[in-house]
Amino acid sequence: MRIFIADDATLLRAGLAGLLERQGHEIVGQAHDAPAMEEAVRALGSEGIDVLITDVRMPPSMSDDGLKSAVCLREEFPELAVMVLSQYVAPVYAVELFQDPTSGTGYLLKDRVAEVADFLTSLQVVAAGGTVIDPSVASALMSAGRGGLGDLTPREKEVLELMSRGKSNRDIAEELVLSAAAVAKHVSNIFVKLRLQPEEENRRVKAILQYLSAGRTM
Repeated sequence: MRIFIADDATLLRAGLAGLLERQGHEIVGQAHDAPAMEEAVRALGSEGIDVLITDVRMPPSMSDDGLKSAVCLREEFPELAVMVLSQYVAPVYAVELFQDPTSGTGYLLKDRVAEVADFLTSLQVVAAGGTVIDPSVASALMSAGRGGLGDLTPREKEVLELMSRGKSNRDIAEELVLSAAAVAKHVSNIFVKLRLQPEEENRRVKAILQYLSAGRTM
């Protein structure tokens, strides 16, 4: 994959670049602040980048500059896959990031990078257009439980959390030790309880977005 990395922490940025290069990926650029990231990504264009990895908090203001720039770039390049890494569980940032489900999107805590195999798998899911949410962020979002989310059974909540981490029905069946039919039934129940009609496109993504939207009140 062709990857661009933006983070103000030089050691983390260099370590991440080294890790990915050892896996055979190409680092097409790096930036230490949000304006530099925007400028470099625009110069490369979406065809020159498979995944943009960015921190949430970066200069110049050290608030949510990285996220805002990523959202801005996605408006210009809708097909740009974005993986956000954050030091903290910040559900409100995740909600804003996942408003546009047209391309791959991920939100992970930086600690997950240490779990190399899982991190690389998550990156591949995002590059392929999938959705990945850190389990800690997902748990925080689920605790807000609004609307149809509050009607889900504990097992359905488990299934939806795994969906939010980019897992397919087959993956979910293996992780929860369930049959494929049982997982399909749980997913169907989730759609019904979240009032997602059979004729609606991207019901899986919409279910995850409702899940994320529960974080707005946190």
